[in-house]
Amino acid sequence: MKPIFIICMIMVCRFQSNAQVMASKAQWVTIKSGNLRCWVCKEKLENYLKSENYTNWGNGMLQWRTNLMSGEIRIQYNPDRVTPDDIRVAMNNAGFDADTTKAEPDSYKRLPLLCKRAEDGGGPHPKMPCSEPPR
Repeated sequence: MKPIFIICMIMVCRFQSNAQVMASKAQWVTIKSGNLRCWVCKEKLENYLKSENYTNWGNGMLQWRTNLMSGEIRIQYNPDRVTPDDIRVAMNNAGFDADTTKAEPDSYKRLPLLCKRAEDGGGPHPKMPCSEPPR
């Protein structure tokens, strides 16, 4: 009886290790946003993405890097849990444009003026550079 049990345990362990190897590897996506230019915007978007990641995607986003000078966010994600389109929709729901998709109007209205599109008076101003951290 013991040899059968041991053989079964070995087979289960081998199956689990093969399943982990076969799981999708993490991928990166870069998303441009015309209204992601300041530290306030960065904080608002990252807080929203953290919430979405935890509640809806089972931590499918692994990490991200925000470049305020170019208005981009680069996200590493698990394709088994989340897609780039899901991430774009979440950004839109937070009030931010994502590549070619526009922000949800109600969410966009709630953003501070600095986080609005340039045509709406948002973005960097001479006395308030957006890419520098707040003091």
